[in-house]
Amino acid sequence: MKKQRESQCTQKTISLLSPLGTIQVSGCENGVHTIQILMDVAPAERSSEAPLSCVVNDSPAETSPELQRCVEWLQAYFSEPQTAGSLPLPAFHHPALQGDAFTSRVLQVLLRDVKFGETVSYKRLAEMAGNPRAVRAVGGAMRRNPVPLLIPCHRVISSSGQSGPYMSGKGDHLKQWLLTHERQRGEG
Repeated sequence: MKKQRESQCTQKTISLLSPLGTIQVSGCENGVHTIQILMDVAPAERSSEAPLSCVVNDSPAETSPELQRCVEWLQAYFSEPQTAGSLPLPAFHHPALQGDAFTSRVLQVLLRDVKFGETVSYKRLAEMAGNPRAVRAVGGAMRRNPVPLLIPCHRVISSSGQSGPYMSGKGDHLKQWLLTHERQRGEG
């Protein structure tokens, strides 16, 4: 008889209030499954003087060490982003990040090689992942990234230097904010 599939784990969700709006982190005892940035605050209503912090809004009574590690990383990223790179990342437990599929490889290369405050073009990331002609597939991998912020798909830009779409074009303002946040906070 087959072992129970890993996808049948018990997930818990933590809700955080951040400068981007509400962020929901879901995961199990094995790792983080998803990070969702809910666009619950219109850009025009977002205060330009919003605190650069991330606080827990709602949390289950018990959380796994991996979810807690994720929350701590996100809090550091928003309050002292230059220190986030020295914190351990939580384990990931999502099928898109397992195995050697192109999407997984692209996301792992992005995580490993594109550092805080840096950007990379879709074309260059395709080259770094071993397939220079897979520029469109890199865009698809960015759209399927289950853990944005941790795997920094916001750092991938077009070859022209334009920021390119984020969250299927609905979160372009968030991508701009994240890139500016990293540039400004990295200098401090």
